[in-house]
Amino acid sequence: MSVLQRLVKPTTHKGKKILLKKEPQIIEGTKAPIFLKGRKTSEKVRRVLKDIYDLKKPDGQMLHRKNDITIFEDATPVESLCKKHDSSLFMLGSHSKKRPDNLVVGRTFNNSILDMVELEIKDYEGLREFAASKVTMGIKPCLLFNGPQWEQSEEYRQLKSIFIDFFHREEVEAVRLQGLEHTISFNVTPDGSICLRSYKVLLKKSGQRTPRVELEEIGPRIDFALRRTKLPTPDLMKEACKKPKELKITKKKNISTDKLGSTHGRIHMGKQEINKIQTRKFKGLKKQKVKGGRVEKKKISV
Repeated sequence: MSVLQRLVKPTTHKGKKILLKKEPQIIEGTKAPIFLKGRKTSEKVRRVLKDIYDLKKPDGQMLHRKNDITIFEDATPVESLCKKHDSSLFMLGSHSKKRPDNLVVGRTFNNSILDMVELEIKDYEGLREFAASKVTMGIKPCLLFNGPQWEQSEEYRQLKSIFIDFFHREEVEAVRLQGLEHTISFNVTPDGSICLRSYKVLLKKSGQRTPRVELEEIGPRIDFALRRTKLPTPDLMKEACKKPKELKITKKKNISTDKLGSTHGRIHMGKQEINKIQTRKFKGLKKQKVKGGRVEKKKISV
């Protein structure tokens, strides 16, 4: 008796996600962060979240529901939301009497918190305060980090890494000059403030082949102050930055390339014993020896 197996198609969104579960990718695509709101948010925090979300469009997702989350005490709700929306980056905005105008930006690895930094919004001017024309949605921005503090402190070094991951888009091998339309600048002042500025790149005529470059501020303009941080352990960071074996370039031995691009190879051969090599025998080549008045003929091989 044979039983025919019937193919059951998923009828719910949850069933489709289970059947179409993504496998680990060798080449990672564009990261799409999620934007969250705490149990209480101020108008300034809501506008900052909206403006940064507009800079990140179309990569990203704004969640409008309020969440009762105290992330430094319990990060489980954020980890669950990141797993649900298939995101490894998050930005959480909240407001309280103890920590007003608060913003937490962080990353996850293997559905667990990797690192996060808490920032205070000190000064803010939104996108709508600037009358300049905006850039094209989805354009890849040029990130600038000004100030030696980005490399002198572990907290600022980790925050720089988070900002690079947050505003990163697809990998490109070459950039043309007309493709540089948007620049985001991060500057650390002597008092420790972190200034975020957004500029549109304008190419003006200069009378030469290279155009004259001008920057026009388009917003938002935000000043942050560093609060709490959660840094990863060196072993966890090393595991998170580990590249798959398929992307590692293995160096081939005895192969080199010169300045002209020609490939040269070196072959190592064993010791050759020429005397034992068997060659063809020719009848015309004979060796004669005189022995006792008699000529002795002897064949030789070549």
